[in-house]
Amino acid sequence: MHERLSFHIKRDSALHRLNPLTKIFLVLALILVAFLNPWYWTPHLLVLIAITPLSLLARVGAEYFRAAARLILPAVGFLFLMQAFFQPVGEEILFQFYFLDVTRESLMFAFSNAMRIFVMVSAFTLFLLTTHPSELMSDLTRRGLPGQFSYVIISTLQILPQIQARAQTTIAAQRSRGLETEGHFIKRAGSLIPLVGPLVLGSLVEVEERAIAIEARGFTSKSLKTSLHDIPDSSIDKALRWALAVIAILSITLKLWLS
Repeated sequence: MHERLSFHIKRDSALHRLNPLTKIFLVLALILVAFLNPWYWTPHLLVLIAITPLSLLARVGAEYFRAAARLILPAVGFLFLMQAFFQPVGEEILFQFYFLDVTRESLMFAFSNAMRIFVMVSAFTLFLLTTHPSELMSDLTRRGLPGQFSYVIISTLQILPQIQARAQTTIAAQRSRGLETEGHFIKRAGSLIPLVGPLVLGSLVEVEERAIAIEARGFTSKSLKTSLHDIPDSSIDKALRWALAVIAILSITLKLWLS
């Protein structure tokens, strides 16, 4: 069975064809605009006019909305509740829950921050869905980034998919040996112990195997390295990077001017 080593979804779309560095600029621009813009509704508008249309343009809308429902929204919702209940700002109390007061100001503050986090995580999710780690590593290395830093980046992007794939393999192997992994909560919790051991040991073995493999391929060699896969960098990519850089600079300038 082929193990999926990244979140990348192969599609033929304009966003997929962009240079990886251009998509990094896009992610950074969205984050800076969401966090530095003084207007309250900016993060909400970014979700409506940028994040959602980009996911549809990239033809990964189903995967993005699935990730948003399973991962992004629960994390953002927890952050929203914590800040709404424990942020001591404002005097106009909307409702009380035992000794906790929720004010109008704390509710708006929590909602604004939650939406900023939603934009940030959503932008990175779109980046992961439309960019293969090997393309990112090849492009960054070609631009002069040391191989060690490129390896750290690609390893970080691949660690969660690798753990998920190994966990599924371990669960299937333990099921074939008669381990009960389904049922009520206590039974599933008890089945975690025989699953954690093989998962951790297998991950350690994989790290050692990867270290041997990259040394065998001359990873630490100082000579100039070439790539079999040429990453395109069109004039459109360059123009988009300049435009996104200008947007980021304007966001920073506006924040400093109004502060």
